[in-house]
Amino acid sequence: MQTELSLFADHAYLPDGWHRNVLLQWDAAGTLTAVTPGTDAPPAGTRRAAGPVMPGMPNLHSHAFQRAMAGLTEYRAASGANATDNFWSWRDLMYRFAAKITPEGLASVAQWLYIEMLKAGYTSVCEFHYVHHTPDGSRYTNQAELAQRVVDAASASGIGMTMLPVLYQYSGFGSRAPREDQQRFINTPDSLLDLLGTLRAARPESAALRYGVAPHSLRAVSADSLRALLGGLDATAPVHIHIAEQTAEVDACVETEGARPVQWLLDRFDVDSRWCLVHATHVDANETQALAKSRAVAGLCLTTEANLGDGIFPAYDYLDAQGRFGVGSDSHIGVDWRAELRLLEYGQRLTRRQRNVLASTQATHVADRLFDAALEGGAQATGRAVSGLQVGQRADWLVLDPDHSSIAEHAPHAWLSGVVFCEHGETPIRDVYAGGQKVVDNRRHRDEEAAYARYRVALADLLK
Repeated sequence: MQTELSLFADHAYLPDGWHRNVLLQWDAAGTLTAVTPGTDAPPAGTRRAAGPVMPGMPNLHSHAFQRAMAGLTEYRAASGANATDNFWSWRDLMYRFAAKITPEGLASVAQWLYIEMLKAGYTSVCEFHYVHHTPDGSRYTNQAELAQRVVDAASASGIGMTMLPVLYQYSGFGSRAPREDQQRFINTPDSLLDLLGTLRAARPESAALRYGVAPHSLRAVSADSLRALLGGLDATAPVHIHIAEQTAEVDACVETEGARPVQWLLDRFDVDSRWCLVHATHVDANETQALAKSRAVAGLCLTTEANLGDGIFPAYDYLDAQGRFGVGSDSHIGVDWRAELRLLEYGQRLTRRQRNVLASTQATHVADRLFDAALEGGAQATGRAVSGLQVGQRADWLVLDPDHSSIAEHAPHAWLSGVVFCEHGETPIRDVYAGGQKVVDNRRHRDEEAAYARYRVALADLLK
């Protein structure tokens, strides 16, 4: 008889590196109770992992509905000989898409996305959820209808979630009135907190679910509304915010508020370890040092930032200052933490014309350094116990295919380098566990066929 709450791995990646003969044990709630390397004789009936075991990666930034847009904005929307596309022209197209999503469609898109995340080795997600209302801005009878659908999609897929209902109040700096195509997003601090309360009552927090909030951006809230929002929130709850993604945003903040966005926020609010500053792409040297010192997490979404032409985060200086970061798939043009880490390093290589830029004296293998940092920072951003294979953390991990060409015949110290930097064939991730449950088996999710069929129906409806 197999022991259901234990797994034996010939190799497992623990906080201090790869170890042999590791016995993992967890409780019925999905929390690790023992992690024992050097176990030569596991208990009778203990299951054996099909390959090396490593922690699942948290995804710290997601807009679920945007998964259905992937590949549909890769054309020039502007006209004229000197026309260019950028974030702002992409946003107009995204708003048109957001206007058409239904509760049923959102549920189907979200569940398929979360299955894709699990297959890619993301075992947690922070959902930055800002589509709250009907297309004309009126409220659903259940004001948390759409957020609840997303929470349920995560639960059905098996992924852990930090749900972040978004406060979106204004269309720009200076408390400009919302645009007509933003009506689905708009709340006041009080109505957003009421929505969060409704959601908490319907779907209480658990080991797999945490709540926080997300003031959308400095252009979408005011100092007063941000204070009101934070004042109504549990002091330990995660707070995520888009910031300094675009140079036009930085310029507008300087013009209207007299300071660059990150500096403005750090000067006026107690930004600490519960905060995640998403993108923070355009920070100057002083902001880079100050953000690192705050112990907040920089939420980097490299595939989206590249797709939108945002710019390149000053990762070398930020990591040199001991700054914390995690990665997210954001608009889901790609759903793969390996690609996020690759692009993080490659952006630095291209600008500096050097290799292995983000390695350090203590961590000479760049993939190991970036994986460890993204795991720690991502876990911090979730506000959940998902920081790796150690007692008290969530039983979240992935099992590598030992025969995959990225790691086959390599020594363990080279495995992460192969996983992150090699792009050959199918994914090297074979199995995935979330909360001790095997949700992906031999690269197939337990509900893959049915969920994909529902996703296609939702996509066909959106594209009519």
